[in-house]
Amino acid sequence: MALDYAVIAAYVLGMVGMGWWGMRRATSKSEYLVAGRRLGFAMYSGTMSAVVLGGASTIGGVGLGYKFGISGAWMVFSIGLGILLLSALFARRIVRLKVYTVSEMLDLRYGGNSSAISGVVMWGYTLMLTVTSTIAYSTIFNVLFGLDKWVGVVIGGSIVVLYSVLGGMWSITLTDIVQFIVKTIGILFLLLPIALYSAGGFDGIQQRLNDPAAFDIGTIGIDTIITYLLIYVFGLLIGQDIWQRVFTAKSPKVATWGGITSGLYCLVYAVAGALIGTAGKALYPGIAVKDEAFATIVENLLPTGVRGLVLAAALAAMMSTSSGALIASATVAANDIWPRLTGKKPESADVHSNRVWVFVLGVVAIGIAVALNDVIAALTVAYNILVGGLLVAIIGGLVWKRGTRVGAMASMAVGAITAVAFMVIDGVLANTPIYYSLGASLVVYIVVSLVTPPTDAATLEVWNSRTEKELVNS
Repeated sequence: MALDYAVIAAYVLGMVGMGWWGMRRATSKSEYLVAGRRLGFAMYSGTMSAVVLGGASTIGGVGLGYKFGISGAWMVFSIGLGILLLSALFARRIVRLKVYTVSEMLDLRYGGNSSAISGVVMWGYTLMLTVTSTIAYSTIFNVLFGLDKWVGVVIGGSIVVLYSVLGGMWSITLTDIVQFIVKTIGILFLLLPIALYSAGGFDGIQQRLNDPAAFDIGTIGIDTIITYLLIYVFGLLIGQDIWQRVFTAKSPKVATWGGITSGLYCLVYAVAGALIGTAGKALYPGIAVKDEAFATIVENLLPTGVRGLVLAAALAAMMSTSSGALIASATVAANDIWPRLTGKKPESADVHSNRVWVFVLGVVAIGIAVALNDVIAALTVAYNILVGGLLVAIIGGLVWKRGTRVGAMASMAVGAITAVAFMVIDGVLANTPIYYSLGASLVVYIVVSLVTPPTDAATLEVWNSRTEKELVNS
C-alpha cells in the first residue's frame, strides 16, 4: 500500500500546487469565474468532460452496473446525451451572451428581475451537486486508510475547497485537465480491461452470473430510463455548472465542437462504468451496498501502484465535479442572491468576495455531505429541483418569443414546489417528482405567458442583437 499512498499523495499535492499557480492568473472577476472566456478546444473539451463525470458517474455508475448489468449505463449515458444536445443546439446561442449565470440570461431575455427565484433554485442544485461528489470521497479514503466516512469527507472536501478558493476557474480548469487524463488512464485503460480479463471476458461473466439480464439494456426498467433521460439530459441543458463552462470557451466553434467531443467521451465512459460493475458482480457477488462496488473491485483486483492510480482516478472524477459545482454555487450566490438581499450591484463582487463565497459554501457542502449517504439520491434531489423548476423557463426563453417574465417566474415557482412536494410524498427516487413538476411548469408557463402582456420590444431587441450577433459570428 505504500506505493498507493505515494501516488495519491503526489496527486493531491499536484492539485494544491495548481491551485496556487492558478491564483496568479485569477486577477479579475472574469478570470476567476470563467477563466477569462478564452479556453481553446483541448482545454474546453477536457474540462467539460471532467466536470460532468464526477463521483456519481464513477462510483454511482459502477454501482448501477453491479446491480443492473450493462443497463446501469443509462444514467451516465443520459449525461452524455445532455452534453451533446447542449453543444449542438444551444452553445452557439449562449457563449457570447457575456453573462456569468443562467439567471442573468433569464433577466436579459425576459427583462426586469427574474433571478430571485431562479437564483435560489440554481443555488440549491449546484450546492447539492457539490455534496454528491463530496460524499463519494469517503469510499476512497476508507479503502486507503480505513477512515470513517466523515473523516474522508472532510479531508477530500478541504482539498477541493483549498484549490478552488485560491485560483477559481483557472485552478479548476488546470486541475480538471490533469483529472481528465488521470481518470481516462485509470478507468478506461486500466480498470476496465483488467476487470473484464479477470472475470473471463463477456463469456466468463455470463457463465459466472448465469443471468441473461446482465447484458440486457432494459433491465433497469423503462420508467427509470425515461426518468434518467428527463432529469439528466434536460439537467445538463440548463445547469449553472455546465453553462459556466460554456462561458469559458473562446469562440462559438470551440463551445460547439469541444462540447460534442466531450459528450461522445461521456457515452464511452458510461458503458465502461457499467461493464466494470457487471464484471465486479461476477467476481464479488456478495457486496451488499452497490456504491461500495467500485472500492471493493479496486481493492481486491488491482496490484499496488496500479490501485493507487485508479483510486486517484476516482478522486479526480469526484474533485472535478465538486470543484465545478462549488464555484457555480458561489457564483450564483454572489451574483444572483446576495445582491438582491443587500441592494448591491452584482458587479461590485470582486475576486476577494468571490473567494469568500467559495470558502463558505465549501464548508457548508462538507457539513451536508457528512450527514448524507446515498450519492444517487443526493444527485436526484439536485436534478429534480433544477429540471422541474427551471427547464421550461430557460428553454422557453430560448425558443419561444411569446414567453413572458411573469410566465417564467410562475413556472419556476410551481415547478420547484411540485418537485419538492412529490419527493416528500412518493420518495426521492420516485419517478413522479420529475413528471409532475415538468408538466405543471409547462402548463403554467404557457397559460400565464399568453394571458400577460408580451415582453417589451426593447428587451427583445437587446436579446436578439446578442443572439443574432452570436449566430452570425459562429
